[in-house]
Amino acid sequence: MSDKIRLAFLEPGHFHAALTLRERHPRLADEVFVYAAEGPDLEHFLALVNSFNSRAEAPTAWQVDLRAGPNALARLCAEQPADAVVLAGRNDTKLAAIHTLHAAGLPVLADKPWLIDAATLPLLQDVVAGPPLAMDIMTSRQSVANRLVKALIARGVAGSLRGIEFTSRHHLYKLVNDKPLVRPDWYFDTAIQGEGINDLPSHYVDMALWLAGNDDVAMISAEQTATQVPRETYTAVTGLDSFPDALGDKVSGDSLALLSNAVLKFTIAGVPVSIDAAWNLAVPEGGGDSHGLTVRGSAADLTVDHSAETGFATILSATPHGDDGALRAAIQDLAADFPGIALDGNHIIIPDTLDGGHEAHFALVLDAFLNTLGGAAPPADLAKELAVKYGLLAQAKTLAHAND
Repeated sequence: MSDKIRLAFLEPGHFHAALTLRERHPRLADEVFVYAAEGPDLEHFLALVNSFNSRAEAPTAWQVDLRAGPNALARLCAEQPADAVVLAGRNDTKLAAIHTLHAAGLPVLADKPWLIDAATLPLLQDVVAGPPLAMDIMTSRQSVANRLVKALIARGVAGSLRGIEFTSRHHLYKLVNDKPLVRPDWYFDTAIQGEGINDLPSHYVDMALWLAGNDDVAMISAEQTATQVPRETYTAVTGLDSFPDALGDKVSGDSLALLSNAVLKFTIAGVPVSIDAAWNLAVPEGGGDSHGLTVRGSAADLTVDHSAETGFATILSATPHGDDGALRAAIQDLAADFPGIALDGNHIIIPDTLDGGHEAHFALVLDAFLNTLGGAAPPADLAKELAVKYGLLAQAKTLAHAND
């Protein structure tokens, strides 16, 4: 491998692919290779990368070697101009693509979800066994508030875990890089994109495993509901005038039933975990996506709130059930790794300089991937967490359909 790591992008149909290039990286070559079919997915990816190159402040300098055309996966495996592949696009073929790239000896950083039903679980076992390296894009682990929650749990501030609860409200129409996000038409086809139970919950299952461990994980219940998407919202998001014929059985009148919302309940070593994730139509005025985390412990409860109630700022709170000495000692100890954090009542103040927000987290995920390619040890439980996470989500989908 050369001094500079070379990246290839395969069929970058999701905007997360481009967000990994939001910032330059000292170990990454400026030349990136893109293998994709001609069409709007490729055009939107190139436009977003170009916007990073052309911005006034801290522009990037990506030089795209575009190798457009059919049979992108086969051509990439045959030519192998790069050291690793970033994959963020259609989910129905994602795990099979990762498996093929691995067989060609190429490490992969792939967006979630890796699978949308249980049929491809055998491929998952082969992929996670490695080598080469396979990692998924889990941005929630890069949030400073979430990292502090994990650090406080590790220092015993919460005591014994009694429960973990996640809530999430995302929006079909929103801004990315300060511009309206354009989603491909296939995003609304659950046979390609996956159902709601495969999507947002992958982040929160991952977070639960990160916070509470990955042993003795047991499914309890899983349910799904649909978001009704009016044609005008579909048009605003995709730029298309009408719903595709392939989705006709999900269209009633002028509305598409998108099976996008999920409620999951499971346990980790007896600790109950609940996830309530749903999609709304459009971001509220002056707002954005919202998410919440509550960790209930025998000694203290920890909460992360990013919602309209907080003005869409991320607020981390700790509520001891008794003396707050352990909390104060932990904050003082953690200040070395998180400069500027402080305790104000129950609120843990996090300086804005510590966290650049959700879009900045993609560069941090890429950094961890590149460091591992450069010789750093991969996370000790990476393979097991991937297997448990996507296995649990496949089980949840099966259970949700059984309950329909």
